[in-house]
Amino acid sequence: MMYREQTASLSLSEAILGKAKDYLQLTKFTLSFLVVFSCVVGYLMVPQVNMGSAKVLLLFIAGICITGAANAFNQLMERDTDALMRRTAGRPLPAGRMQPAEALTVALVLTFTGLILLSVYFNPLSAWVSLLSLCLYAFVYTPWKRWNSLAVFVGAFPGALPPLIGWIAGSGTLSAGGWSLFLLQFFWQFPHFWAIAWIAHDDYQRAGFRLLPGNGTRNAYVAMQVLSFTILLIMAGFLPYLLHVYGSFALSAGLLTGAYLLYRAWKLVEKCDAASARQLMFAAYIYFIAVQLAMLIDKI
Repeated sequence: MMYREQTASLSLSEAILGKAKDYLQLTKFTLSFLVVFSCVVGYLMVPQVNMGSAKVLLLFIAGICITGAANAFNQLMERDTDALMRRTAGRPLPAGRMQPAEALTVALVLTFTGLILLSVYFNPLSAWVSLLSLCLYAFVYTPWKRWNSLAVFVGAFPGALPPLIGWIAGSGTLSAGGWSLFLLQFFWQFPHFWAIAWIAHDDYQRAGFRLLPGNGTRNAYVAMQVLSFTILLIMAGFLPYLLHVYGSFALSAGLLTGAYLLYRAWKLVEKCDAASARQLMFAAYIYFIAVQLAMLIDKI
């Protein structure tokens, strides 16, 4: 009797843990965390916002809700193509562990929760811009990936909105400081995402996604595009400094890690191979994290 009870208890625990893992996969929690972190940094960079603000947690929760909802809508719409790719076939929808109706319910609940939190505790403008970001990602960028590589350009807009949303949440305005952070994250996405698209090119091809510029193949033209946007990214790093959003420490961090990113982009031009693309992808992550942390240190 005791053995059966222990077995039933263990099965229930495993079922709950499995469902929790599915929800984390559906909302891409790790990716969402990085996105929302940039939103929180944008909020904290507003001059009148105190670094110890208790609202940071509320903004983080709201951001996780909105970003998680966008990812859930994305996976709901791409469940058939996800089943064709090795890297996504194990997600809860293509694997059959979750029904579309459940995923839709999760996405809607998260959307409304996030928008209400932003409207009540911050301002309606931050909620409206968050809704715009969600719609652009889920309902414009997501289907566009099957049409042509301009999807990456389109997707860079919602990808760059989080720091601007954070700025709006703290200031209530669409001012130049927030737009400078938007531009920084906008240009960062091109070397970052094209590196991923280069590595996962065969998988994306199986799903019919067109994400590399030009004729859609891995070649020197794509590598030169990566190099060009990396240069634009480094140049964009001066704008928040000139607008006094951050100081010389964050600027220096951006220039140092940007130089490394540029080096990795040049290596991709030279070699045009997956190993160089993978190193470029990691360099882009290093740049992102280093600049975000440096901005916070500069504010302190």
